[in-house]
Amino acid sequence: MKAIVLNKNFQLEDAVAEKPVLKNHEVLIQIKASGFNPIDYQMLENELERKLISSPILGRELSGIIVEKGAEAHQFNIGDEVYCASGSMGSNGTYAKYIAVPEAIVTFKPENISFEQAAAIPSAGLTALQIVRRLKLNSNDTVLVTGATGGVGSFVIKFLRANRFNNITATVGSKENRQILLELGLKSHQIINYKEENLEANILKANDNKPFDFGIDLVGNYMSEITANVLKINGTYADVTALISKDAHETLFNKGAVIMNISNYSYSMNKDYQYYKGSLEEISRLIENEIIVPPNYKTIGELSLDTVLKAHSILKNNETQGHKLIMKH
Repeated sequence: MKAIVLNKNFQLEDAVAEKPVLKNHEVLIQIKASGFNPIDYQMLENELERKLISSPILGRELSGIIVEKGAEAHQFNIGDEVYCASGSMGSNGTYAKYIAVPEAIVTFKPENISFEQAAAIPSAGLTALQIVRRLKLNSNDTVLVTGATGGVGSFVIKFLRANRFNNITATVGSKENRQILLELGLKSHQIINYKEENLEANILKANDNKPFDFGIDLVGNYMSEITANVLKINGTYADVTALISKDAHETLFNKGAVIMNISNYSYSMNKDYQYYKGSLEEISRLIENEIIVPPNYKTIGELSLDTVLKAHSILKNNETQGHKLIMKH
């Protein structure tokens, strides 16, 4: 099958790979679309992320059609349209024509969206849903969301709004991204441009000059320090990037803050497949009932090395402009 593969020199290249052989509990999916995530290029550069590589074929989420079933796979029929977060649980990554995955992580594609829209959901949607579930917000709590128009951030805002939670302050870096949040229901005063001067003061001003109960940091580095600084004593910092700086860590410790590490990977370590299927089923229900809208996406190209390298470059340079990057297969 056609695939984009990491060679021995740790460079990506076009290749022909063996078609996956099914295990009894797996289904074989012909991939129709796959999504790109920052972890894809970080695996090539970052030692922490590199440890998560389980196949020379990268890519972690997909939508497609079931074309074969293992002897003990009975939940789906040949031809069913599905999507899933394959992570490191599949026979290979999603930069390929086919993938074999445990049927226990697979979910029916919402009928009212395209393969491209479905492929844009799993990684960001699962992460955002985990954040909202674990924070257990009360109606009077206040929340700061940094990087709010990225894949995870957009879903966080949608889930919070679907739960009628409105005490949100969010950071963006452009007029286009501000408009995205306005369309999701935030008011202008809740949206702060992180490129403007006096960022910390501007964020606090949006919250009546009071520190926040919760900080959801989707950026890391300098923004982890800003988030730590505006958090209240004994507040909660949701760490999604593992890019928290040393200074931010010290501030959070001195404030007695809770650092909540957000990780989808942890559930695959214990083979807790219901986390993946159940969470995606909940997201599907919200989309099919039009409680939330599917993610914005941009198709970068067909399955090829050029498409992958282009997507990695856009992600690395933070040029997604609020769109999930998708590859057609």
